[in-house]
Amino acid sequence: MNHRTRILAAIGVTLVLFLGVQLGALALIEPFHESERHAVDNPEDPTNSFLYFGIILVATVLMLAAFKYDLQWMIRALIVGVSVMLAWFVFTELIPPVVTAGPANVLAVLAALGVGIALLVYPEWYVIDASGVLMGAGAAALFGISFGLLPAILLLSVLAVYDAISVYGTEHMLDLAEGVMDLKIPVILIVPMSLSYSYLAAGTTDDVVEGDSEESQDSATAPTEGGADDEMVPEPGDADSSGSDSHHAESDSESDADDGVDRDAFYIGLGDAVIPSILVVSAAYFIDVGTLEVPWIALNMAALGALVGTLAGLLVLMYMVVKGRPHAGLPLLNGGAIGGYLIGATASGLSVVTALGL
Repeated sequence: MNHRTRILAAIGVTLVLFLGVQLGALALIEPFHESERHAVDNPEDPTNSFLYFGIILVATVLMLAAFKYDLQWMIRALIVGVSVMLAWFVFTELIPPVVTAGPANVLAVLAALGVGIALLVYPEWYVIDASGVLMGAGAAALFGISFGLLPAILLLSVLAVYDAISVYGTEHMLDLAEGVMDLKIPVILIVPMSLSYSYLAAGTTDDVVEGDSEESQDSATAPTEGGADDEMVPEPGDADSSGSDSHHAESDSESDADDGVDRDAFYIGLGDAVIPSILVVSAAYFIDVGTLEVPWIALNMAALGALVGTLAGLLVLMYMVVKGRPHAGLPLLNGGAIGGYLIGATASGLSVVTALGL
């Protein structure tokens, strides 16, 4: 398999990982609804979006401070703890309560703890990816049913603007990206270019040049010096259950960084998958028209439009990444999700005003 074919295959796997988060979140809508797993009391309150954004800002400041004062272990413990919590939410809905201790599903608890142990003991790329898709689906479902249409659109819009500012303006997410990437925690999705690739054996992000920038919570990319790595680094938007961190997509390259031919792996922030998926879930949960009969998942035209729009934005982003250009991810991903959602909603017969939740 030549290098370009490997890159196309990696882009395909990236799309599959995004779909895993989105379809998993759609499958969790009904179980989470029945279990009343809502993050806020009033999902139609638009101030929830700004409150959540404020939490992201505070989390970003605290994480940067932790890196400055060599308290990285606290961040790792927090992210792994959040991973266990989200895994527990998901496993509680998926694993029958055949063994219980009081109200607790013992098998679900053990499975969630197993995720945490795997992340601590052996955070190889496939462990990171599996736990990332699991917690990403849980987070997207949790916040999707908690944010009505207008709050969800506001949240995606604000985070897209913030992502662009943090990448093209202040660039303050670069330090956060470098620190978080070195912790080997599930705030990214990793797509290796060969079966011999090892995330554990890979070097740190110390060589990333300015112009890259997780938190998402998103994705930006730029070539590294010395032909070492081409990286899309973290941005705001989601690393924990609240999506308070997101990450920029990255790709390691051995040579030819400008044409994107030789790379070891692609990295893209988990927040890039979670944040737009919030709108996918919100559309499926709060819109009653245009319903599509699909086994195991809740889906309608509006949600399908948001899902397809996100993947379209991802393809554009990955094209830019392969070309070695630094770009924020959420403007493309969230923009695609919102645009696709509006097309799907209006195709279902809703007016634009109604689709916007006004």
